[in-house]
Amino acid sequence: MSPQTFRDAMSHVAGAVHIVATARDGAPAGFTATAVAAVSDQPPMMLVCANADSETTATILETGNFSINTLAFEDAALAEIFAGRTGVRGAARFEAERWGVLATGAPALERALVTFDCRVVSAGVAATHRLIVGEVVAVREGLRRRALVYRERAFQGT
Repeated sequence: MSPQTFRDAMSHVAGAVHIVATARDGAPAGFTATAVAAVSDQPPMMLVCANADSETTATILETGNFSINTLAFEDAALAEIFAGRTGVRGAARFEAERWGVLATGAPALERALVTFDCRVVSAGVAATHRLIVGEVVAVREGLRRRALVYRERAFQGT
Protein backbone atom coordinates (compact mmCIF):
# COMPACT_ATOMS: atom_id res chain seq x y z
CA MET A 1 0.00 0.00 0.00
CA SER A 2 1.28 3.48 -0.77
CA PRO A 3 1.81 6.03 1.99
CA GLN A 4 -0.74 8.31 0.29
CA THR A 5 -3.42 5.58 0.29
CA PHE A 6 -2.82 5.04 4.00
CA ARG A 7 -2.93 8.79 4.73
CA ASP A 8 -6.16 9.13 2.76
CA ALA A 9 -7.75 6.33 4.79
CA MET A 10 -6.52 7.75 8.10
CA SER A 11 -7.96 11.17 7.25
CA HIS A 12 -11.39 9.72 8.06
CA VAL A 13 -10.35 8.91 11.64
CA ALA A 14 -10.90 11.75 14.10
CA GLY A 15 -8.16 12.28 16.66
CA ALA A 16 -7.93 14.53 19.69
CA VAL A 17 -5.28 17.22 19.25
CA HIS A 18 -2.50 17.68 21.80
CA ILE A 19 0.72 19.59 22.22
CA VAL A 20 3.49 17.34 23.47
CA ALA A 21 6.13 19.44 25.21
CA THR A 22 9.39 19.18 27.11
CA ALA A 23 12.25 21.48 28.10
CA ARG A 24 16.00 21.23 28.38
CA ASP A 25 18.02 23.84 30.27
CA GLY A 26 14.99 26.13 30.35
CA ALA A 27 14.44 25.96 26.58
CA PRO A 28 10.98 24.55 25.78
CA ALA A 29 10.26 22.37 22.75
CA GLY A 30 7.03 20.87 21.48
CA PHE A 31 4.93 19.57 18.63
CA THR A 32 1.28 18.97 17.74
CA ALA A 33 0.23 15.33 18.04
CA THR A 34 -2.84 13.19 17.44
CA ALA A 35 -1.06 9.85 17.90
CA VAL A 36 -1.54 9.81 21.67
CA ALA A 37 -3.22 7.07 23.70
CA ALA A 38 -3.78 5.84 27.24
CA VAL A 39 -1.85 2.63 27.92
CA SER A 40 -2.78 1.70 31.48
CA ASP A 41 -4.38 3.10 34.63
CA GLN A 42 -2.33 0.97 37.09
CA PRO A 43 0.13 2.57 36.90
CA PRO A 44 -1.23 5.38 34.74
CA MET A 45 0.68 5.49 31.46
CA MET A 46 0.35 7.34 28.16
CA LEU A 47 1.80 6.62 24.71
CA VAL A 48 3.05 9.26 22.28
CA CYS A 49 4.09 8.39 18.72
CA ALA A 50 6.67 10.98 17.67
CA ASN A 51 8.66 11.48 14.48
CA ALA A 52 12.11 9.99 15.06
CA ASP A 53 13.77 12.92 13.25
CA SER A 54 12.15 15.57 15.45
CA GLU A 55 14.45 17.60 17.71
CA THR A 56 11.68 17.56 20.32
CA THR A 57 11.64 13.76 20.25
CA ALA A 58 15.38 13.73 20.92
CA THR A 59 14.91 16.20 23.78
CA ILE A 60 12.16 14.06 25.34
CA LEU A 61 14.44 11.03 25.27
CA GLU A 62 17.34 13.04 26.74
CA THR A 63 15.36 14.71 29.54
CA GLY A 64 13.14 11.73 30.32
CA ASN A 65 10.02 13.85 30.69
CA PHE A 66 7.19 15.33 28.65
CA SER A 67 3.73 16.79 28.98
CA ILE A 68 0.63 16.05 26.94
CA ASN A 69 -1.58 19.15 26.69
CA THR A 70 -5.05 18.45 25.25
CA LEU A 71 -6.36 21.36 23.20
CA ALA A 72 -9.78 23.02 23.08
CA PHE A 73 -11.52 23.98 19.83
CA GLU A 74 -10.46 27.61 20.15
CA ASP A 75 -6.79 26.51 20.21
CA ALA A 76 -6.66 25.55 16.51
CA ALA A 77 -4.23 28.41 15.74
CA LEU A 78 -1.89 27.15 18.46
CA ALA A 79 -2.08 23.64 16.99
CA GLU A 80 -1.03 25.10 13.62
CA ILE A 81 1.98 26.81 15.23
CA PHE A 82 3.18 23.63 16.94
CA ALA A 83 2.55 21.62 13.76
CA GLY A 84 5.16 23.79 12.06
CA ARG A 85 2.72 25.28 9.56
CA THR A 86 3.32 28.94 10.43
CA GLY A 87 7.09 29.18 10.22
CA VAL A 88 7.43 29.73 13.98
CA ARG A 89 10.18 27.48 15.33
CA GLY A 90 11.72 26.40 18.63
CA ALA A 91 11.00 28.23 21.86
CA ALA A 92 9.19 31.01 19.94
CA ARG A 93 6.23 28.62 19.61
CA PHE A 94 5.60 29.04 23.34
CA GLU A 95 5.24 32.84 23.18
CA ALA A 96 1.62 32.81 21.94
CA GLU A 97 0.15 31.47 25.22
CA ARG A 98 0.87 31.22 28.95
CA TRP A 99 2.84 28.16 30.04
CA GLY A 100 3.72 26.86 33.49
CA VAL A 101 6.23 24.25 34.57
CA LEU A 102 5.24 20.83 35.94
CA ALA A 103 6.94 18.71 38.61
CA THR A 104 8.99 16.90 35.95
CA GLY A 105 10.14 20.19 34.44
CA ALA A 106 7.94 19.81 31.36
CA PRO A 107 5.93 22.83 30.15
CA ALA A 108 2.18 22.97 30.84
CA LEU A 109 -0.24 24.97 28.71
CA GLU A 110 -2.29 26.98 31.22
CA ARG A 111 -5.46 26.82 29.09
CA ALA A 112 -5.28 23.09 28.20
CA LEU A 113 -8.37 20.95 28.73
CA VAL A 114 -6.11 18.54 30.60
CA THR A 115 -2.35 18.19 30.99
CA PHE A 116 -0.57 14.92 31.73
CA ASP A 117 2.88 15.22 33.34
CA CYS A 118 4.89 12.17 32.29
CA ARG A 119 8.24 10.49 32.95
CA VAL A 120 9.56 8.30 30.14
CA VAL A 121 9.52 4.60 31.08
CA SER A 122 10.19 3.09 27.67
CA ALA A 123 10.80 4.03 24.06
CA GLY A 124 10.72 1.87 20.97
CA VAL A 125 11.05 2.30 17.24
CA ALA A 126 8.37 1.70 14.61
CA ALA A 127 9.28 2.71 11.05
CA THR A 128 9.71 6.52 11.01
CA HIS A 129 8.54 7.06 14.58
CA ARG A 130 9.52 6.59 18.21
CA LEU A 131 6.89 5.04 20.49
CA ILE A 132 7.36 6.79 23.81
CA VAL A 133 5.57 5.50 26.91
CA GLY A 134 5.41 7.76 29.92
CA GLU A 135 4.19 7.13 33.43
CA VAL A 136 1.76 9.88 34.42
CA VAL A 137 3.03 11.46 37.64
CA ALA A 138 0.39 14.21 37.79
CA VAL A 139 -2.69 15.48 35.98
CA ARG A 140 -3.88 19.06 35.73
CA GLU A 141 -7.50 19.51 34.62
CA GLY A 142 -8.65 22.76 33.04
CA LEU A 143 -12.01 24.25 32.22
CA ARG A 144 -14.55 22.10 30.38
CA ARG A 145 -14.75 23.27 26.78
CA ARG A 146 -15.21 21.77 23.32
CA ALA A 147 -12.24 19.59 22.39
CA LEU A 148 -10.20 20.13 19.24
CA VAL A 149 -10.06 17.15 16.87
CA TYR A 150 -8.32 16.58 13.54
CA ARG A 151 -10.38 14.90 10.82
CA GLU A 152 -10.54 15.16 7.03
CA ARG A 153 -7.23 17.09 7.15
CA ALA A 154 -8.77 19.92 9.17
CA PHE A 155 -9.14 20.98 12.78
CA GLN A 156 -12.71 20.71 14.04
CA GLY A 157 -14.60 20.95 17.32
CA THR A 158 -16.43 18.15 19.05
